[in-house]
Amino acid sequence: MRFTPGPGVGGHCLPIDPSYLSWMVKRRTGQPFRFVELANSVNDQMPRYVAERVAKSLNRAGIAVSRSKILLLGLAYKRNTSDARESPAVAVAHHLVADGAELMIADPYVTEEMFERVGGRRVDADEAAVAEADLVVVLTDHDTFDYELIGRVATKVLDTRHRMEGPNVEHL
Repeated sequence: MRFTPGPGVGGHCLPIDPSYLSWMVKRRTGQPFRFVELANSVNDQMPRYVAERVAKSLNRAGIAVSRSKILLLGLAYKRNTSDARESPAVAVAHHLVADGAELMIADPYVTEEMFERVGGRRVDADEAAVAEADLVVVLTDHDTFDYELIGRVATKVLDTRHRMEGPNVEHL
């Protein structure tokens, strides 16, 4: 199975179960399970790293995060689901709001309550929203998003899920 970097891990078990495994190994053997601890550390830092990559991408275009409009595609932790528990996309959104960005967020599956918690404006991933954004960030690669339209209309795209290609697309 091919693995590519993403914005982090989420859901009800992936962020928690490896920590339990590490705890059990240490309890039974007296030794730390460094591989799991290292993986958890990397995954925990990914949302902040994505926010930093957003800032760098905007800075190269001469736009400060605090004066930017960013379209986030997806809040769920996994494609084509509504599950946003422990979602790295939510953490990325919180970092960007704290940095002063104006967020537009498209996710056809996630409940309105999640949008309210994040602090962004809910939009459809249509041509108008894509054109309005200084940067589009693919956080959850739902199949319902029109990636051809996004690639054609967006000024810049940061694709954390490796769903798109093109001269205006950056990957993690």
